[in-house]
Amino acid sequence: MGKNLRLKSARAAKDISQKELAETVGVTRQTINAIESGDFNPSIRLCIAICRTLNKTLDQIFWEDDGNAE
Repeated sequence: MGKNLRLKSARAAKDISQKELAETVGVTRQTINAIESGDFNPSIRLCIAICRTLNKTLDQIFWEDDGNAE
């Protein structure tokens, strides 16, 4: 799992800090930071909450399309 640059850019595009996003979805800022840095794999429920907050789809933020699907 690599860095989630799409999450970081979507958050930045809406001018939402890690802390603001964390408070909105009910986690700590450290959790958002860990997701962005690729150190934490969020639950589907958390992924959905983040996507709703950022007005993005799961595909746009979390699901890599690298052509190597198993």
